[in-house]
Amino acid sequence: MIAYIRGRVLSITAETAILDVNGVGYELYCSGGAFSRLVQGEVGELYTYLQIKEDGATLFGFVSPKEKELFLKLISVSGVGPKMGIAVLSSLSAEDLAYVIATADVKRLSAVKGLGKKTAEKIVLELHGKISAAEVMTASGDGLSVPSAPISPEKLSAVDEEAVEALIGLGFKRSESVAAVKKAKEAGARTVEETIMKALQGGV
Repeated sequence: MIAYIRGRVLSITAETAILDVNGVGYELYCSGGAFSRLVQGEVGELYTYLQIKEDGATLFGFVSPKEKELFLKLISVSGVGPKMGIAVLSSLSAEDLAYVIATADVKRLSAVKGLGKKTAEKIVLELHGKISAAEVMTASGDGLSVPSAPISPEKLSAVDEEAVEALIGLGFKRSESVAAVKKAKEAGARTVEETIMKALQGGV
């Protein structure tokens, strides 16, 4: 099994990249995050998933082990193959995907090219509660930043409470969620979506 590749980037196309590893060129279908880390002519490194079928083998590249885990969860859903999984992670970042699943935003997920509404509904249904906070925090190297001091209880607005509940659904504690939402609002977030996204990105 090929789990990791490091080599010079020979070429980059709309869907794939070719890495030269000791004179052997490996073609990989890459996530959006993986593409963002590759520069033609320079050394790149990717975590990989190898799909083997009767008609050949295909490599898929990811920016981190956690992003790869998100991909494996996606393709565990019936009807979602590796190329569809990579398409989802090319259209949505780890934080975006977590938000979409936590809030059951089928409309946004079904906007991924080639992904129909029924499959989007199935992904939300089967993965809701299965994508952990740790995976969201580390998939792209960002984290949920919260202060160490305890947060005093207070009444939250409807928007803030909805954001807090979505973060709790991802596995965060309520105190962490409230703190992160406060930081997100201080950073300028206004809508529920903006609040959740800024909280997942560390409130910056």
